[in-house]
Amino acid sequence: MKWRLLSPSGQWSCHPEIMSGGYDLNLFTSPPDCNFLCSVCHGVLKRPMRLPCSHIFCKRQKTCPCCRKEVKQKKMVHVNKLRKLIGRLEVKCKNAEAGCLVTCPLAHRKGHQDSCPFELMACPNEGCTSRVPRGNLAEHRQNCQHGAHQRCPLGCGATLGPAERASHNCYRELRKAWCQRQERSRTLVLCLLRRMRKVYRSANHIRRQLAQLGELLEEDDALLLGAPQEETEAPPRRQHWG
Repeated sequence: MKWRLLSPSGQWSCHPEIMSGGYDLNLFTSPPDCNFLCSVCHGVLKRPMRLPCSHIFCKRQKTCPCCRKEVKQKKMVHVNKLRKLIGRLEVKCKNAEAGCLVTCPLAHRKGHQDSCPFELMACPNEGCTSRVPRGNLAEHRQNCQHGAHQRCPLGCGATLGPAERASHNCYRELRKAWCQRQERSRTLVLCLLRRMRKVYRSANHIRRQLAQLGELLEEDDALLLGAPQEETEAPPRRQHWG
């Protein structure tokens, strides 16, 4: 059973517990003022809205649950001042049952949750479905069976197994990778030089062939130019003796 505030005047009635749309009362370090409670969902007002009849609830209503007056959506007003007052109320961490003892204003609760060591986090290793507290995540990752081979977190690019992580040395790995790359570069340069020599020899051979072809063409031109001259020479005239 749960006590329900029927109206802002402070009248209370006992009703079966229903799903709350506001903040759970157990979230707060001390019982909130009754003026901060929603008479519809019984929780602390989450997004308080004032109806034209001055009643306040934490969600949109077609009719006022207190006076049953019809409500036009455009006449509903967000009560930001009340929302800020509720945001200053002291609340417990959502992980209080897991052991977190931190309390903070309601407005700052999300910020704490993003760094709370008791917040459950999904293991980032592919294939692992475990959810562990943020404070234990690093240890879990070291022993996770799905993290048998991982890249070095310092960024050297090495893929490490569980036995290699303790003795891993980024400088040594980077030097090894640099030497391997230098060797590949040297091999590529030698291959390129061999190809260039081959191209140079082929170019010289083609140059010599072109020179020989040029000589042959010159000889043919000379023959072609000489042949017509011989043909056009007139034969000697015969002398007639009288």
